[in-house]
Amino acid sequence: MKNLVIYLFIILFALCIVSISIGKYYIAPQTVMKILASKLISVERDWIDPMETIVWNIRFPRVIGAMAVGSGLSMSAAILQSMFQNPLVSPFILGVSSGAGFGACVAILLGMNRLMLQLSVFAGGIIAVTLTCLIGKEREDNSRMTMVLSGVIVGGFFTSLISALKYMADPYTKLPEIVFWLMGSIAFISNENLLWIMPVIIFSMAVLYLYRWKFNILGLGEYEAKSLGENAGRLKMLGIVFTTMLVSATVSIAGVIGWVGLVIANTARMITGPDLVKLVPVSALMGAIYLLFIDDIARNLTNVEIPLGILTSLVGAPVFIYILRKK
Repeated sequence: MKNLVIYLFIILFALCIVSISIGKYYIAPQTVMKILASKLISVERDWIDPMETIVWNIRFPRVIGAMAVGSGLSMSAAILQSMFQNPLVSPFILGVSSGAGFGACVAILLGMNRLMLQLSVFAGGIIAVTLTCLIGKEREDNSRMTMVLSGVIVGGFFTSLISALKYMADPYTKLPEIVFWLMGSIAFISNENLLWIMPVIIFSMAVLYLYRWKFNILGLGEYEAKSLGENAGRLKMLGIVFTTMLVSATVSIAGVIGWVGLVIANTARMITGPDLVKLVPVSALMGAIYLLFIDDIARNLTNVEIPLGILTSLVGAPVFIYILRKK
């Protein structure tokens, strides 16, 4: 397990350097490492100012954003799947992404600032997952399928509300912004965005990581959790609140990006097994690697950047079909 985590860290670090290097303006990897190191130690300067601007103001925040979004979605999916004992559960399936997307569309339509947009996104995600849990209140006969169907219903409801907002939006100003945002992109992430959103992401991931061994108990069922002295309802609420907070934070900076958590969490589970103590860190690292790689394709494949949501769906659907057939 330790070796796997180390290998994933090495792959992620190498991919970070490559991601910062490639683009319309190529910068050699060794130069990238020098520029990054110059902020910590004294390094002989052999690069020009535009290179440093590209690295620090454009590509570095984008790489950090891609890793944060990928790891956050994957970690959330792994924990939710264990909590609800269903490998089909993900923030997207449970309606969290659609609810958060609706909150963002409201904020964009009303011309709110970034802070209010974040609060609106979080409120939308909380409302969506609350509705899903109320509709799919666990029953002894078919609780797993009921939860998935409830998420589909809630997701469809919020998708309809998003369509209504798009219909009401100004077709020349607000509508293009909403449409592009819903397709998912991290092209506009800046250092300022990261300063106010990364604390939320890091805090949420830290809480979920520290409680991952307790979430294992929920995978046994509520009766078993109570017999072990755990308050199953409180523990489930803790998991739902912080996964929703994490997903909402990623949606606020990257839009709605589907299939990431569903595919990566199930792939990681095939490698590590269902134990969240091992699954959570592996899912987070694999998610960061995956979305960073997809973003590299999105911005370098053609002259025009491809929205991330399109690529993750095109890649994710066949991969998930393979996983289902493999199982």
